[in-house]
Amino acid sequence: MINRNYVFLLIGIFTVLLSGCASNKKSSADYDKASGGGRYTILKDHAPDHDVKVDHLPDLVPKWEQKSRGGNKSPYEVWGKKYWVMKSAQGYVAEGTASWYGMKFHGHTTSNGETYDMYAFSAAHKTLPIPTYLKVTNLDNQRSVIVRVNDRGPFHGDRLIDLSYAAAIRLGYQKKGLAHVRIEAITPPKGGVYQPSSVPSTVARKEPSPPVVLTSAPVAKSLPSKAETPVFTHLQLGAFSTQEAAERLRTQLFSVFDTQINVKIVKQTDALYKVLVGPYTSNVELSDWQKRLYDAGFAKPVRVVM
Repeated sequence: MINRNYVFLLIGIFTVLLSGCASNKKSSADYDKASGGGRYTILKDHAPDHDVKVDHLPDLVPKWEQKSRGGNKSPYEVWGKKYWVMKSAQGYVAEGTASWYGMKFHGHTTSNGETYDMYAFSAAHKTLPIPTYLKVTNLDNQRSVIVRVNDRGPFHGDRLIDLSYAAAIRLGYQKKGLAHVRIEAITPPKGGVYQPSSVPSTVARKEPSPPVVLTSAPVAKSLPSKAETPVFTHLQLGAFSTQEAAERLRTQLFSVFDTQINVKIVKQTDALYKVLVGPYTSNVELSDWQKRLYDAGFAKPVRVVM
């Protein structure tokens, strides 16, 4: 006859083994989700370990852009849920919760194939076409910033939008982590001119800013002279927290353009390493290189003065 205590012992051991298997499966699934299937080495997102200043960053100027080849598949599925991408952002206005994403995703590829730079003004949205320009207003302090959607997300809870860390600083909620915001799509027509509000975005206002006005661009009677003195002298392709990251971008630029391009890395007082190309002697030359860099797959260059 089998000892009853022995049977109970076997049952207990079997139960513990099953529990351990279930726990291991759950841990594996949690790790896979947190790491993006092994894509991210940082499991929990966090801010940089130094103070970041964004006052010197120029505001984005919305322009007409074709939809990206990547990031606009509809429908697409994330964690078992399907999402349908909007055909147009025209007239889109919404209010909800904004979060931000930082170090975990910095330097990784966004949904449309660009490189995520947490020191630039960008955003992730679940259903807006990529790219879409948005005016985002923090309804708690009325600060606003213009961002460019080039990524998908956020897929946590009921959050409306994920902003870059720089955009969160501009809106003043980087320490809180979340903010109640209003987002308004800016959709310039092809060949249109964006007319921003006359009120600076960093100044708190009691009333919402005037609506954005888009007008058709006048036909130029003549091309600007190549001898014309440019307002901007350089193009900025990125700002990084480490010199190594900036060096990698410089190497990529040289591998594509070789000796055609002049690249330099400038360390700022806020410990950021900016990658700049130039100088350019005319607006025509600067615009030409801005297009060449963007067409070659680099992040949209920003015009700056050095």
